[in-house]
Amino acid sequence: MTGIENIATAPMWAGFIGFVLVMLAVDLWVFGGNKAHKMKVREAASWSLAWLCLALLFNLGLWWYLKGTVGPEIAEQKSLEFLSGYLIEKALSVDNVFVFLLIFTAFQVPAEYQRRVLIYGVLGAIVMRAVMILAGAWVVSEFHWVLYLFGAFLLYTGVKMFRAVDDEPDVKNNAVMKLARRWLPVSEGNHGEKFFVKKDGKTFVTTLLLVLVLIEVTDLVFAVDSIPAIFAITSDPFIVFTSNMFAIMGLRALYFLLADIANRFHLLKFGLALVLCFIGAKMLLMPWLHIPVHISLTVVATLIAGSVIASLYATRKQNKN
Repeated sequence: MTGIENIATAPMWAGFIGFVLVMLAVDLWVFGGNKAHKMKVREAASWSLAWLCLALLFNLGLWWYLKGTVGPEIAEQKSLEFLSGYLIEKALSVDNVFVFLLIFTAFQVPAEYQRRVLIYGVLGAIVMRAVMILAGAWVVSEFHWVLYLFGAFLLYTGVKMFRAVDDEPDVKNNAVMKLARRWLPVSEGNHGEKFFVKKDGKTFVTTLLLVLVLIEVTDLVFAVDSIPAIFAITSDPFIVFTSNMFAIMGLRALYFLLADIANRFHLLKFGLALVLCFIGAKMLLMPWLHIPVHISLTVVATLIAGSVIASLYATRKQNKN
């Protein structure tokens, strides 16, 4: 590989980044995403559907544009890459939902404050992932063998996920929280939706800010898994970035959609572990076996759908009760 594979022009990058900024502004100031508000299931479902439709419309627009500029073959290839990357990111983000739920429950964060924490979490995730994707694309273009390290890491992570599928992390006493409490002046107790408070002329951080820090660190850990997984599908930074952004921007709505029924998807982690193992094996076998994108998409979709259906079937009696 002699350079970074990139089908996007500067206007395409600018247009998409502009779209992301506009949607964040609308969420923050038009729909009150920066204010305390309890998102109901119907609202979460509407937003989840809206983000899904926007992602599919973007993919259709990308296919149409590339068909007219570089030909139908590349257009179909890139649209499949985007769809595969988006599906992988969306599936792995469900694991984020489980951990976010544990964090909010452990710190007893009221539902009306969770929405505000997550919108700022999304803002931080966008910046972190943009840096990681661009850095990753450059590293892959300069040192192609890094893909094999990615593959080995994903295979290891998948196996580790299998072994730890029933383990729940101690979110209140982990290293991040201990370090934060050691170096930051923390004001315990309930301070509403505030991240900072003043006492006796001194500024203190609230527990809600510690929760936000933990959310950001959690997303960073998940990004270490998910971004290499997309590089197994494509090395095009525009495809990696756009599929990542659509999944991340829909994460908050997905959380509120699944929060009350997360226990019904306990088998999904097995499906996600299999996805990581499959992608890791695919990357390691690249010199000897080429797996087309449409086959990868089919395998990933089948594993995720199968684990979801199995979860719902296994918990059907629980749902009746």
